[in-house]
Amino acid sequence: MKSAVETLTPTRVKLNVEVPFEELKPSIDAAYKTIAGQIQVPGFRKGKVPAKLIDQRVGRGYVIETAINEGLNGFYQGAIEETGIRPLSRPEVEITEVPDPTATEGQLAFHVEVDIRPEIELPEYAGLEVTVEATEASEEDVQKALDDLRGRFGTLKTVDRPAAADDFITMDLSAKVDGEEVDSAADLSYQVGAGTMLEGLDEAVTALSAGEDATFETKLAGGEHAGKDATVTVKLKAVKERELPEADDDFAQLASEFDTIAELKEDLAKQAADAKVMEQGIEARDKVLDKLMELVEVPVPDSVVEEQMEQHFRPENSHGEDHDTEEHRAEVRENTAKAFQNEIVLDAVADKEELGVSQAELIDYIVSSAGQYGMDPNQFAQLLDQSGQVGMMVGEVRRRKALAKVLELAKVTDSNGAEVDLSDFVRPAGEEEPNIEDMIQAAEAEADNAESAEDTEGADEAAEEAPAAEADKK
Repeated sequence: MKSAVETLTPTRVKLNVEVPFEELKPSIDAAYKTIAGQIQVPGFRKGKVPAKLIDQRVGRGYVIETAINEGLNGFYQGAIEETGIRPLSRPEVEITEVPDPTATEGQLAFHVEVDIRPEIELPEYAGLEVTVEATEASEEDVQKALDDLRGRFGTLKTVDRPAAADDFITMDLSAKVDGEEVDSAADLSYQVGAGTMLEGLDEAVTALSAGEDATFETKLAGGEHAGKDATVTVKLKAVKERELPEADDDFAQLASEFDTIAELKEDLAKQAADAKVMEQGIEARDKVLDKLMELVEVPVPDSVVEEQMEQHFRPENSHGEDHDTEEHRAEVRENTAKAFQNEIVLDAVADKEELGVSQAELIDYIVSSAGQYGMDPNQFAQLLDQSGQVGMMVGEVRRRKALAKVLELAKVTDSNGAEVDLSDFVRPAGEEEPNIEDMIQAAEAEADNAESAEDTEGADEAAEEAPAAEADKK
């Protein structure tokens, strides 16, 4: 078989493939067997019909066509391997030559147009300079952390006064659209100022006392009337404020492993400092990636964008009447292109740095991703395995490590001119390749350990699919 690549654009090629008759013959023989099992000829058992009779009954041309349709994917995959291209989209196939049905020679020839991963020239990324905001943990940060911790152990006390910000209220709600009640709820709990319910609710309940009501106009956020203008009446039934425990040694022993409030505050100060470093690290990481992407041009195949657009704007993915707008489409198009470009560049960095993904790193990522979806890590890992998504997760972890490497090599200073040490933010590269069975077992163990701990305490293609059997023929 001969394969040649013709570059159409930086992201699209045409494969010209020629398959001699000798290499097509195994597919022809297989086609005879397939057809023999599909037809009935008197005097012959099913599957035992001779080739000559098959030629008489269905025609040699049909046999050749069947052989081509069944063998085309294998020839295409062979051409990919021979040429080394990395397809991204479904191939578009055009058969240009088939063997003469009356002869035992000739060749199969076909063209394949397909989008591919673009080749880029990776710029020098060591020493990229970025500036982040100067920041350090303050007494206010420590006090806020302490107050938040106290809030977890606080109690609610009913008060006889108008509701104010941060109070907890009990209320009844009813909503009308065009004068007709469409929804109602009783004894709802809500923290004033949370902004997690209807727009305008915070303003309506502020300064209301128990037994008083108010009416306001808003747009409904959920249900069959989502997005519609409604008149909402809220009746306040109770106002409660949170009483915080005293910040003393007793509280430190109750809320932490420390014996004194001084030790607890010292630990909270360290946590606040670590959080500030994390903030700087995230800011530096994003700025380093932006600066890196400014140094390289990455063409984006139209098929990558269009596939994402089609998926995002499917009816079942709609999020209301304002979902499919020109502005939103432009945003999705831009984000898709940017994500693809980032992926190409970070993959190139990972290749250059010879970065691998250890089992522990993959486990950490899967456990974190499972938590975001509210799933058990073991079930999430098995789902990834069954759906063939493990490779995708490995690629994502590898790209994160590539970006961490670029950040490690960057020069980061704060807005005061001081050098920022992000060594604790950047993870070192690993070399061990993950094993899916080990990964699942480790996820199971981690899930079991987490469950055990709770009891004791008391209670994260189309490109290589077969070309369509109905490929156009010339």
